[in-house]
Amino acid sequence: MDSQNKFYKFIVVGGGIAGVSCAEKLSSLCPEDEILLISASTLVKTITNYKKITKTLESFDVEERPMLSVETGCPNVKVVQKYVSLLEADKHILHTVDGTKYQYGKLCICSGGKPKLIAKDHPYVLGIRDTQSVKEFQNQLSTSRRIIVVGNGGIATELVYEVEGCEVIWAIKNKSISSTFVDPGAAEFFLSQLNKDKSKEEAPSKRLKYTLEDDKSSASSTTKLGGALGPDWSTHLHMTGSMQTSHQVHVEYLVEIQKLFSPEEFESAGLSESQVPESFICDKSWPVYVQLTNDKVYGCDFIVSATGVTPNTDPFLTGNQFSIAEDGGFKVNDHMQTTVRDVYAAGDICSVSWELSQHWFQMKLWSQARQMGVYSAMCMVADGQNEDIQLDFCFELFAHCTNFFNYKVILLGRFNAQGLGNDYELLLRVTKDLEYIKVVLQNGRLQGAILIGETDLEETFENLILNQIDLTPFKDHLLEPDIDLEDFFD
Repeated sequence: MDSQNKFYKFIVVGGGIAGVSCAEKLSSLCPEDEILLISASTLVKTITNYKKITKTLESFDVEERPMLSVETGCPNVKVVQKYVSLLEADKHILHTVDGTKYQYGKLCICSGGKPKLIAKDHPYVLGIRDTQSVKEFQNQLSTSRRIIVVGNGGIATELVYEVEGCEVIWAIKNKSISSTFVDPGAAEFFLSQLNKDKSKEEAPSKRLKYTLEDDKSSASSTTKLGGALGPDWSTHLHMTGSMQTSHQVHVEYLVEIQKLFSPEEFESAGLSESQVPESFICDKSWPVYVQLTNDKVYGCDFIVSATGVTPNTDPFLTGNQFSIAEDGGFKVNDHMQTTVRDVYAAGDICSVSWELSQHWFQMKLWSQARQMGVYSAMCMVADGQNEDIQLDFCFELFAHCTNFFNYKVILLGRFNAQGLGNDYELLLRVTKDLEYIKVVLQNGRLQGAILIGETDLEETFENLILNQIDLTPFKDHLLEPDIDLEDFFD
């Protein structure tokens, strides 16, 4: 060991949900060992009000707090705000941009992802990923009349619903909205909410507290990324444009961005803006114009790129033999180990490479980031003590709870029949503006479910998926609202 380098038995890189969860779990498992958490931001994401809803489904709040708050709750964790520049894995040394070197026993990389931008370094294209980018979005939105949102995942869905006082053109490459999470039927259920005035009585979410104004460290940098956004990130924030309007959303389906034009390029190309909905303003002057792949052209004040992320692996690759997955993430085994000795990974930066259970798969979600962070800590400790550890039960069944369009949304198992081919059956129960329930059956057994609204069916359906009971005798009554399913399957 280099005597000039400070040694830590455990080092965690990343101040997001995965990294902080990992550091906190290490702290509780190894109270006598000093643990180092390296965060790119002075603010870190901490989990509060955690509770189990069912065996696999959980809910929690995310609070963004000053990084030193972790040290208060975990006295054996030291938190520093630095940027990693190099990993010498063969020497177990981690370098930071300021020249500091840290020696580690075991390292967990939780540095998340960086936004996929439709146009890099374009002055009118903003990627939404962390709280600093949200602050920039709020500032730009406050003087805007129209924005174009590109993307169809969770961030795009939540943002489109929450924006007020500004026209929104939502450009998606799919046939239906929110297709990353829900099927076309559920998308149709949500559509009525797109341009509906939000009730003044709607209670704000209590799941998220962000203190954007407190973080000054990364305001000028687009490459130094903070932690990813957590649950209900949008509902607590003020997202209002310059117009005296509520929701005004127009969706363009099956499109991508073809080209961006400055006003001068737009004029010299002889283009004209496509017709907008009657409720939209007609303005002859916009700072940027977007041509879609259906050849429609719209002007706007700026473009939001919410098209996903790529794993932020760059600082760790040079000179190391990591096995990289197709999505660019570090491949990890069922102990969250990468292919480099004593280096683990969790959250958006990793790609699981073990044999998956029948009803679980990986998605880049804050719920899985927390689970992976905690499980990585357990594996690091167990491996260090040469103890065997079983794969955590949370990887047995995909389970995620979120909110879209002010509805509670629960996704269980193969909720969109992922990997089932064409050999499956769907059962639906829909009550307009109240609930949407879809279950996926294969050979009479429940494989997945989408529950939108206050259905109170999550625990029953979780058990049916896990137990794989043949439901053929009950199929015709499975979704009848007047039948208590718990009576059938006690």
